[in-house]
Amino acid sequence: MYGVVTRNADEVEMEPFDLGFYEVKDVTGRAAAPLPNAVNMVSCFGDNAAASENPELVPVDERGEPATRDREYFDWAYVCPTHPEYREGLLEIIEDCAAENDDVRLDDVGFPREGFCHCERCERRFAESDHDDWSDWRADVITEFVAEAADRIPGRTLLTLYPDPYPDHLRERAGLDIGALTDHVDEFVVPVYDLHYATTYWLESIARGFRSRLGGDYDVHGAPPETPFSIELYAVNVDVDDLIHATEVTETYAKDVLFGYDASNAAAALRRKDADTRDGEVHRPE
Repeated sequence: MYGVVTRNADEVEMEPFDLGFYEVKDVTGRAAAPLPNAVNMVSCFGDNAAASENPELVPVDERGEPATRDREYFDWAYVCPTHPEYREGLLEIIEDCAAENDDVRLDDVGFPREGFCHCERCERRFAESDHDDWSDWRADVITEFVAEAADRIPGRTLLTLYPDPYPDHLRERAGLDIGALTDHVDEFVVPVYDLHYATTYWLESIARGFRSRLGGDYDVHGAPPETPFSIELYAVNVDVDDLIHATEVTETYAKDVLFGYDASNAAAALRRKDADTRDGEVHRPE
């Protein structure tokens, strides 16, 4: 199936998409009411507004440097995943989303990067835990949050993953333990964004890597992974032919192909792709 990811409520049922994803809370902190006719998305620990209003929410590394967007490699500001009031607020938003539509997508889940978080609360909680290894403790923090969220979602729980299928990379970077998360997640979504998609060998490598990482066969005609995954492509100002090519590569490996933030361009690509597949058909008179 093909889906659209959007901040515009009127696009979630736009043709020719099969399903719509609607951002209820994004990394800017912007909030919107959830929709009954879309899979509502919640940016969990990415939140520029909250981090700006309350710096105590922001994760810090061992040197006390915060995970904010004015630092190198951070596109937005983060909130520490152990902050109890913020977590409780997220779970309330997730409940509100689930009340409108049974399926909910959890976005921006995890610690910001390796080395986070060393705030006083995280240091204390790690010291009080049963873990000797800090990476194990971080992974438990994230898995526990996803489990709590999934308990509030009556339908499918979808979880966004960074586009890095290599073993242990997601765990070391963000505390995302895929093996543990599969007990609580019905489908993963992997955004693989580019401005051109002029070459796609790297896209295929990532897609094939996730198929293998999630337990699927290298042979794309074999059994799919037990926990399916979709890939989200960027559609803003991307050449239609390049977007078509990226779609063809992606759908070979992923369950669904989603298009982010330019419904019109994505729809144009799908319509042309459909027309191209019908080129050359011979319609014989009856």
